[in-house]
Amino acid sequence: MKKTALMRWIDDQLSADPKLAQAVDDLLAEMNLEQQIVALREKRGLTQRQLARLLGTSQPYVAKLESGRVKNLGVKTLVKCARALGASLSIRIEPVKGRIASPGRLRKVG
Repeated sequence: MKKTALMRWIDDQLSADPKLAQAVDDLLAEMNLEQQIVALREKRGLTQRQLARLLGTSQPYVAKLESGRVKNLGVKTLVKCARALGASLSIRIEPVKGRIASPGRLRKVG
């Protein structure tokens, strides 16, 4: 697929700004997770309300989960969601070429 002028501009912006590139990568990873939850729920033929019952929570919470509006989503919640959908959860930490965080750029988690 040939890149459009907009796609080339975006690539240039991401190449020029490592912080922006990292933020975009993080956001895309989150969106991928949310899309997987929605796709699996739909594949199983469940509504948000039905999934909420399986999780012991409310339909609005499932809507927030699927839209990425749940902050600080925990591994336990993801495991519970995966089990309710008849799936398993796998978490990987993989090196990214050319991106090594300096100690000053690392954030404290937790």
